[in-house]
Amino acid sequence: MADAARMQDPLPGRLGSLDMFRGLAIAGMVLVNNPGSWAHVYPPLLHAEWNGFTPTDLVFPAFLFIVGVAIPFSLARYQADGGGWDSRLYGRILRRTVLLFALGLALNATTSVLQWALHGKAIDWTTLRIMGVLQRIALAYFLAIVLILALSPRGRIVAILAILLGYWAVLAWVPVPGFGPGDLRPDSSLVTYIDRLILTRPHMYRDGFDPEGLLSTIPAAATVLIGSLAGQWVRRAPPTGGVAASMALAGLALGTLGWLWGLVFPINKSLWTSAYVVYAAGWSLLLLAACYAIVELRRWRRLGWPLQVMGVNAIALFVASGIVARILLVNRVGDGRSLYQWIYDSLFVPWAGPLNGSLAFALATVLIWWLALYALYRRGWFLRL
Repeated sequence: MADAARMQDPLPGRLGSLDMFRGLAIAGMVLVNNPGSWAHVYPPLLHAEWNGFTPTDLVFPAFLFIVGVAIPFSLARYQADGGGWDSRLYGRILRRTVLLFALGLALNATTSVLQWALHGKAIDWTTLRIMGVLQRIALAYFLAIVLILALSPRGRIVAILAILLGYWAVLAWVPVPGFGPGDLRPDSSLVTYIDRLILTRPHMYRDGFDPEGLLSTIPAAATVLIGSLAGQWVRRAPPTGGVAASMALAGLALGTLGWLWGLVFPINKSLWTSAYVVYAAGWSLLLLAACYAIVELRRWRRLGWPLQVMGVNAIALFVASGIVARILLVNRVGDGRSLYQWIYDSLFVPWAGPLNGSLAFALATVLIWWLALYALYRRGWFLRL
């Protein structure tokens, strides 16, 4: 009966459609991060090789967009008398930023720690990757919320435009030593140059390029800011069909604008280009509008509830799934294969083949994690940073 009641009403103080959208994003993240074999993946479940856009390229910006949508709802709890902010807010912002960044560093170190624990291999801290998905979320959230607290809604729009146009101008006009301005290749862009200068190559992702680097985190903050404007809109407006329709129209407009911008400044996730920010924000708005119509307008709680189960513990799912995948990759079976590969080869390839078996492995991973999160959901256990 308790579960039936929860399916009828959102969790107290939360927007059910937002949790549904967050669940969709994190389920997509787990799906694309856990194929049975990277050699056998359907193209839509891979990132674009460089320029371009696939459904997988929407997962991360959608999650950052959701972070922004949630900000107006969380800030409402810290509104003090007289229009100021409760002093506890600043500590919470700092705490959340530090914890997210630290969790990301710990996740980056997990493989080395497991190799040390299981096989006695020394941990080489000189090659620890500094940035990552959680680190980008932490920094983008921090930059965005500082601007949100400092600026009016109109000022935030100006800030978004300044960030996106400024980032375009910087990548187009600032020369990179040895390559000149406007070079957007992986090894010669300004993004790579700054990351190698500050982070240094050993602390970056593979091949000395980091898709979650420092300079490209600035336009990622614009993704959060766009989400915050959508969240403010949803929070203040009564739940009507006009809200969903307006979001959908805004999403179509942004998607079209981003696509047009991409003709002169490529849509590129790895560089998090301005065109990519706008194009992905358009798709995110369309998905939010769909979730809003399903949960808030149609009241189809049962349809949104399975994703809501994942959405209320999204960060916990991302961290736990990353750790378990690393455990399976580090452990070896008798013939030297990783336990991860053995499961794929033994349980999925024989009946589904390499390609469909790889997809089935990923889908099974999502299902297993849903069951685990459902157990937490039933007990009312939610990770809050």
